[in-house]
Amino acid sequence: MTYRHTLYACYLGYVTQAICNNLPSLLFVTFNERFGVTLGQLGLLVSINFAIQMLVDLLAVRYVDRIGHRRAVMLAQILSTVGLVLLGVLPYVMENAFLAILLPIAINAVGGGLLEVLVSPIVESLPGEHKEKAMSLLHSFYCWGSVAVVLLSTAYFSLAGMENWRYLPLIWAILPLANAFLYARVPMRPPLAEHERVPVKTLFSGKAFWVFLLMMLCAGASEHAMSQWSSLFAERGLSVSKTMGDLLGPCAFAVLMGLSRLLYGLFGHRLKVRRAMALSAGLCVGCYLLAAFAPHPLLGLLGCALTGFCVGLMWPGALSMVARVYPQGGTAMFAILALAGDVGCSAGPGLVGWVAGGAGLNAGLVVACVFPTLMLAAALSMGRGKRRALETRL
Repeated sequence: MTYRHTLYACYLGYVTQAICNNLPSLLFVTFNERFGVTLGQLGLLVSINFAIQMLVDLLAVRYVDRIGHRRAVMLAQILSTVGLVLLGVLPYVMENAFLAILLPIAINAVGGGLLEVLVSPIVESLPGEHKEKAMSLLHSFYCWGSVAVVLLSTAYFSLAGMENWRYLPLIWAILPLANAFLYARVPMRPPLAEHERVPVKTLFSGKAFWVFLLMMLCAGASEHAMSQWSSLFAERGLSVSKTMGDLLGPCAFAVLMGLSRLLYGLFGHRLKVRRAMALSAGLCVGCYLLAAFAPHPLLGLLGCALTGFCVGLMWPGALSMVARVYPQGGTAMFAILALAGDVGCSAGPGLVGWVAGGAGLNAGLVVACVFPTLMLAAALSMGRGKRRALETRL
């Protein structure tokens, strides 16, 4: 086992998170029609999932370094395995269907929150140059995992029938279980000792760190403000079925987001990450406006899909920038950044939905342009004034 195997385990860690986040939503229609779970309760499940992940991010600031990276990331994989298995079992065992679905999703949320906090610092600690390329390539696997969940699950439903849905979570649970054993064997560098880490108070005392937090919030919001509404956008604009809407909307979005991260992972050494982030944010604003004002539905869908390409670099790019400026930030720093990103993941779709409820979806997308615009301003600010010294490092 070498550090390359550690990297492979981290790739599979993000695929695990993609499974836990995307598989339940594919089963919402089944939960509604067969178990009587209301649409309001299904929406509550999504909110609880995000809330638990944010709580885990917050707790990780204090406890993850004490537990150790290996034990914590193995726990994340085991929790993901248990949550997926229970998702296929509890609805047929418990009388309260909502609680039977809530418990597995809550367990998965704890595992997913731990993975979000741990995987990036583990990769950042590995030996080698061009860490921003490695980070971008790492995060592309969340996109490929999301695409795989949609495509393979849709194929399973077509072959086995929706009546056999319960076996699908059990099949997907094999991956995190196997990855838990892989994490047990791969080499890992120990987390920084407490006296070596930059204290959290010191991080918050610097203006640059607040800018990075804003960038993480905008990265999460820019991504999810479009991705969470892309299926509806495709269905209404093109008058297609829910299945086709998922393929044309979220699936196309995830493919292009993964492609941008893959390309930067392969060729990113030719670009400074700060400039690439600014370019991505500017193009993202254009894609939002194209999706909102396109004269033809196909052009609107193209703008929606291209947004995935534009936002792909934002999350891993922001993490790489912070890691360069604060190389001794430790896991607590990544946990704080993940918390800011998750707040954006919740705020972006929420803002679009709130505006869309009164003025229409297109108006919601226009208002959501505030997030990539703030990202652009933050990226440009890193080369000015007191922070000009950071430019050589970014």
